[in-house]
Amino acid sequence: MNCPVCKEPLIVAEYEQIEIDCCAQCQGIWLDAGELELLFGNREQGTSFLSGGAPHGQSPERRRRCPICRRQMSKAVTGGDHPVMYDRCSRGHGIWLDKGELEQLLTHGVAHEGGDRVTAHLREVFGGGAHTNVT
Repeated sequence: MNCPVCKEPLIVAEYEQIEIDCCAQCQGIWLDAGELELLFGNREQGTSFLSGGAPHGQSPERRRRCPICRRQMSKAVTGGDHPVMYDRCSRGHGIWLDKGELEQLLTHGVAHEGGDRVTAHLREVFGGGAHTNVT
């Protein structure tokens, strides 16, 4: 699978039940359908958070293509006090997070600080405190 931004092959990182596809060049992240919800430990809570709505105004970013079906993805915004704009496959294959967006989700989006083991691990690798880059 190739990166929807720079077209480089994505690197697969797996922890617990979550498989994250990372781009070593632009540091974007692809999460297959349902994987972000696993961070919440509750599918309903995760789905509700991801359904914050459409972004206000015009996005300066080009629309990305889904790395699975190659159709243009739509821009969406998470719920919460610190909404994060991300790209969502209209066919439900997954979501694309540009560099830093997963860190924002882990910092502001996941319901409780120090949540489950998966969330804690992703915070350690992708954000919160020391900043680690995927290369």
